Amino acid sequence: MFFRQLATREATLSYLFGCGSCNVAVAVDPVLGDEPWFLDEAAKQNVRITHVIDTHVHADHYSGGRALAAQCGGLYCLHESNAGRVQFPFEPLKDGQRIDVGNVYLDVLHTPGHTPDSICLLVTDKRRMGEAAPEPWFVVTGDTLFVGAIGRPDLAGKEKEMAGQIWDSVHGKLLRLPNEVEIYAGHVAGSVCGAGISGKPASTIGFEKKWNPMLRLGREEFVAALTQEIPPRPAEMDRMVKANLGLAA
Repeated sequence: MFFRQLATREATLSYLFGCGSCNVAVAVDPVLGDEPWFLDEAAKQNVRITHVIDTHVHADHYSGGRALAAQCGGLYCLHESNAGRVQFPFEPLKDGQRIDVGNVYLDVLHTPGHTPDSICLLVTDKRRMGEAAPEPWFVVTGDTLFVGAIGRPDLAGKEKEMAGQIWDSVHGKLLRLPNEVEIYAGHVAGSVCGAGISGKPASTIGFEKKWNPMLRLGREEFVAALTQEIPPRPAEMDRMVKANLGLAA
């Protein structure tokens, strides 16, 4: 497996990874204008980008997902709950769906809370385990779980309801993963998508269980804490969301 992480505008982290021996790759959460970086990195690795995935419809930056997919010929993917919401065709992803990328595969985890359509991507490299049963290597968590923090719950309104959904998603799916699984989130410090995000671009499930203060709270305490300190809404949020939905004039 090869793996690339791109730190870009709005403290956003984007990803390109895949199977070099089978010449295929996946791009996750590209920012508009960064398409040349993905195409250049894919050319360096001699891979074809088969899937371009947004972990949710973003509110803090303009997505480059559709533009990149058009340029590389890959499928542009969102969670299936966006059907009828976005104004363009996309490949719908379902909870529990597996995406094969050569010797790598991704399991889609629907993790609503930050937004109703939020997903995480659990990634396994079949070659890494040799003859042993494959185990997941890392999880791309989008804006659901950050290093040291949790995604904001207010972008879709109903802050308390959405905060409860995040707790359910994190405890029901992410914290059940092995402690050794690495975490790669959608942002680092400086983003308005969560309060108290670390500047470190990666962590593990075990480290976050031990040191992320939000993960030690029960559901009611978690909801109260997460809705008490919500950062200001992203600048031009409404315009960005409309553009990412395909509604911009």
